[in-house]
Amino acid sequence: MNDGIAIHRHPHPFTTESGFTFPELEIAYKTWGALNATGDNAVLVCHALTGHAAADEWFPGLFGPDGILDPGRQFIICSNVLGSCYGTTGPGTFDPATGRPYGDSFPIVTIRDMVRAQQILLGHLGVRGIELGIGGSMGAMQVLEWSLMDDRLRSMMLIAVGKAHTAWAIGISEAQRQAIRMDPVTGLSVARQMGMVFYRSMASFERRFGRDPQPGTESRFKVESYLTYQGRKLVDRFHPTTYVRLTQAMDSHDAARERGSHAEVLGAVTIPALVLGISSDVLYWPSEQQELARLLGNGRYLELESDEGHDAFLIEFPKMVAAYRQWKP
Repeated sequence: MNDGIAIHRHPHPFTTESGFTFPELEIAYKTWGALNATGDNAVLVCHALTGHAAADEWFPGLFGPDGILDPGRQFIICSNVLGSCYGTTGPGTFDPATGRPYGDSFPIVTIRDMVRAQQILLGHLGVRGIELGIGGSMGAMQVLEWSLMDDRLRSMMLIAVGKAHTAWAIGISEAQRQAIRMDPVTGLSVARQMGMVFYRSMASFERRFGRDPQPGTESRFKVESYLTYQGRKLVDRFHPTTYVRLTQAMDSHDAARERGSHAEVLGAVTIPALVLGISSDVLYWPSEQQELARLLGNGRYLELESDEGHDAFLIEFPKMVAAYRQWKP
């Protein structure tokens, strides 16, 4: 991560939905721009599974006066989620009761727990109104929960997410978790490799790799070397238990959980909502986003045409800006 990451230390107990109480929280975050006198020009950016608070590093094409995120007029906030390993309380944090990192004893957390931690941060920062919430994948799950948990949010852009985590997505995540449970280091690498297959598309892989061999070898394909490299990179920067806990949090995603029917719950959300699907997404299929847009009280569905798969929301920035302007000129 780059410079500019701050830590908010919340010196009060925080109890998760699972009933675990942290004596205090640390929340890593980064901001751009300045909060106005009325405290209502905030924009909330929420990161995906392996992301972090430095949104300008993974959403670079959305920043600037011609983008979606303009520090010249907005106060942009992105925090690292509860349970992650980039500064916010997570498995690598020292447990004051034992003097050792929480590790595998770190509790299961939910998307709603993450939002409650973000609410604490935004309260500390003096935010009274959020003009836009934006996120993709796990980030979009958080933004959707914001619309159900906090009336400060005035509009949202939800990318590659449905109303609830499907059996398909849960199954993929459980296979990844099983690999990590067998061996934390090798398993994390394998989990990342599995993820990279589902984050892209067949067309993307064929275009980038085809059946080309890795230079200098006769028995190894380029795609195999690519996946090995991606797995090794994540091992170098991520905590295995964080991967387990955050994928479990994603499994908890269900807008209607303990609230009523999806039609009732989402129909009552009347803030303007852009639901952006990705044509080649095989992790969160476009049909899920189409359904979500129909269920929301003021939702609009647009589709980003790309062969980059689920990861298009981290690649196709001009198309994302164009979709935003089509929705909210």
